[in-house]
Amino acid sequence: MKKIILSIDGMTCSACSNGLEKYLNKQKGIKEAHVNLVMANASIEYDEQILNIPMLEEFVKQAGFKSLGEFKEIKFEKKSKLEKIKLIIFTILAILLMYVSMGHMINLPAIEILNPHTHATNYMVCLLVLTIVFLIYGFDILKNGYKNLIHKTPNMDTLVAIGVMASFIYSLYNMYMALTANKHLVMNLYFESASIVIYFIKLGRYIDSISKDKTKEAIQKLVKITPNSAVIKVDGIEKQVTLDEINKGDIVIAKPGEKIAVDGEIIDGKAHLDESFITGESKPQAKEKGDKVIAGSINYDGYIEYKAERIGKESTISEIVRLVVEASNTKAPIAKIADKVSGIFVPLVIIIAIITFIAYLILGQGIENAITTFVTVLVVACPCSLGLATPLAIVVSEGLCASNGILVKKSEILENAQKVNTIVFDKTGTLTYGKLKISKIINYSNTNQDKLLQTVGSIEAKSTHPIGKAFTDYLEENKLPILEITDFENIAGLGIKAKIENDEILLGNSKMLAKYEIQNKYVDDEKTLAEEGNSIVYVVKNKEIIAIIGINDVIRENAKEVIATLNNNKIQTIMLTGDNKETAQRIAKDIGISQIIANVLPNQKAETIKNLKKENRFVMMCGDGINDSPALTVSDIGVSVNTGTDIAMDSSSVILTKNDLTSIINLINISKKTIRNIKQNLFWAFFYNFLMIPIAIGILKPIGISINPMIASLAMVLSSITVILNTLRLRNILKKA
Repeated sequence: MKKIILSIDGMTCSACSNGLEKYLNKQKGIKEAHVNLVMANASIEYDEQILNIPMLEEFVKQAGFKSLGEFKEIKFEKKSKLEKIKLIIFTILAILLMYVSMGHMINLPAIEILNPHTHATNYMVCLLVLTIVFLIYGFDILKNGYKNLIHKTPNMDTLVAIGVMASFIYSLYNMYMALTANKHLVMNLYFESASIVIYFIKLGRYIDSISKDKTKEAIQKLVKITPNSAVIKVDGIEKQVTLDEINKGDIVIAKPGEKIAVDGEIIDGKAHLDESFITGESKPQAKEKGDKVIAGSINYDGYIEYKAERIGKESTISEIVRLVVEASNTKAPIAKIADKVSGIFVPLVIIIAIITFIAYLILGQGIENAITTFVTVLVVACPCSLGLATPLAIVVSEGLCASNGILVKKSEILENAQKVNTIVFDKTGTLTYGKLKISKIINYSNTNQDKLLQTVGSIEAKSTHPIGKAFTDYLEENKLPILEITDFENIAGLGIKAKIENDEILLGNSKMLAKYEIQNKYVDDEKTLAEEGNSIVYVVKNKEIIAIIGINDVIRENAKEVIATLNNNKIQTIMLTGDNKETAQRIAKDIGISQIIANVLPNQKAETIKNLKKENRFVMMCGDGINDSPALTVSDIGVSVNTGTDIAMDSSSVILTKNDLTSIINLINISKKTIRNIKQNLFWAFFYNFLMIPIAIGILKPIGISINPMIASLAMVLSSITVILNTLRLRNILKKA
C-alpha cells in the first residue's frame, strides 16, 4: 500500500468533501481516503499494483472536482487587489440594485427614469442588466452547483444555483408578460433576490477564505523556518543555491546569523546554534565537528561547514509538516456525526423545497409565493456551517499543537486526550533528563579507575541507552580514547555484552547476573547505592563481578509542577521503570508520584499498560520512545518525549519535540477546549438549520414572522461566519491557560 496527498480544487462546502470522500472510498484499489475541506486536499492510501496517480486524479475528476497534483505546500488564497476591487464594485452595485428595486417601497426618493410606475420598461431592463452582471460574477457558483448535481454530489452551490436560476427565470417570464400583456406584473419581479443571494455568497466566501488562511498560519510558520537559499562549497569555491538545488552529500556553509538550510552533520568548525523551535531549549547549543544540525536552526556566532544528509521531504521540518497535515486529514470520531448529516442534508433540503413548492400551489398560495418560498428554503439551508464545525476546529488545534512542540499524528487524539484519567511515565529520559553522571564507583579489581571506565565507556559508546552517555561523557572529559570492541550485543532490559582483548565484558543490572548465573556477593553494596538515588551498573569480566557503578540522573526542572497539576485534575500518575525500586521511590517522592512499578522489562511494561486498560482506565503512556515502544503502542495514547531528529517514531501517537512535560498538560487542555468548541459549533449549526428552514417554509407566517431569499442568504452567511469566529477563539487557548 502507498499513501499520497492530492491538492483538490473546486470544494466549497462539506457536501463537496463528503461526496468526494465517499466516491473515492468506493473505488477498487483504494484502501482508505480522507478529504479535508479546510486544507483542500485528499489523503489516499491505495494499492500501487492496481492504481497509479493519474488514475487517482481521474477518479477526482469523475467526482466533479480537479486534482492539482501532489500536495507539496500549504497554499494561501492570495487576495489580489483586483479581487478586492471587484468586491467593492459589486457592493456598490448591490446597494444600487436594492435602491432601484425596493427604494420606492420605503418611500426613498425615486430615480424618475427608473420609476416602476412611470417608466416600467426602464425599470425592468435596469434590473435585468444588473442581474445578468451578478450572474456573470457568480458564474463559478452556478457552474459548480449544476456540475455537482450532474455528478450526483449536490452541495451548497447546488442549492444556490437552483434557487437563483428559479428566481431569475420566473422574473424573466414575468418581465416578458409585463412587456406584452400585463403591466401590473412589473411588481412581480425578483431579479434582486437572485443578485443579492450571489453577492452574499461571494462576500461570505471571501471572509471564509481569509479565516481559513488564519487556521493554517501556525503550520505555515514551520515551513518558513528554513531559509530560501544557502551557500554550498564546490571544489573549494562558495556557490549560492536554492534549497531545491542542494543534494545529499553537498558541503553547506553557515556563517554567523544565518540559518541552517538542511539537516546534516558538521565536518568543520564550531558554533552555538539556536534549536528552540524544535527542542524548546532556549539556550544556544554548542556544536562542533561530528554533531548533527537541524534545518532552521540559527547560527549565532561561528563558521561551520556541514554535510547535507536529510533534504527536501526527508528534513525534520518537512516531516513535522507532513505529520501535521496527515493528522488534520484523519477524522476524529465526533466528525462522523456531522459527516452523516451533511451527506444527506443537501438532497433532503432539495426535497423539502420541492414539497413546499407543491404544497403552496395545492393550498392556492399562487405561483409567486410558491417560487419565492422554494428559493428561500434552498438558500437559507447552510451545510457549510455544519461541515466546517469539526474540520476547522481540528486544523486550528493541530496548528496550535505544532507551534507549541506537540506533534499529533491522528486527529482522534485531540478528541481522546481529554478522556485520559491515568498517565504512566517512564523514568529515565522522561521524568528525568536522561543526562546521567557517574556518582560512585565500587571497584573490586586491581584495574585502576580510568582503565575500568575506559573499558565500560568503549562498550557503552555503541549503546543507545541514556546510561551510556554518562560513560562516553567521562571519556571525552578525560580525553580517553575508545577501545576496539567485538561481538557487541544488546540484551533488552538487562544490559549489554561485548569483548575487549578476548575478555568477555557484561554491563547491566542484577537481572543480567541471574540470566548468566553469576553469583552476586555485593547485594548490600547495590542497596546502599540505590538508597542514595543511583541507577546500578554491574561490571562483569569473564563471569566475575569486578565493579559496581552508581549513576545519577537529573530530574526534569518542571516535572514536580506537572505531576502536581495532573494530580489536582484527578489524573492518576504512575512511574513505570526498569530501574530498581529504591531509586524509583526516591525520584517518585521528590516529584509527587505515589504509585511505582519498578524492575520491569520492556515487554512487562506493555503488559502493565494492558492490565491498567482492563480496569477501564483511559491510559496515556509517556516514554522516551526506545525501550518504551511496546508500551507506547498498546496504550490509548502513546506520548514520546524526544528531540526533533527522531520525530518519525512509529510507536507513539504524540511526539513532544520540545522535550517539555508541560506539553502534556497543554495537549489535554487543547483537547478539552477543542471538543467543547466542536460541540458548540455543531449545536449552533444544527440549531440554525432547525430554526431557519421552518421559518423559510412559512410555518411562522401566521404570527407575522417570515423571510425572503435576500434575508435567507444573509442569514446563511452569518451562520458560517459565526462558526468560523467561534473556532478561531481556539488560537488563544494556551494564552488563557
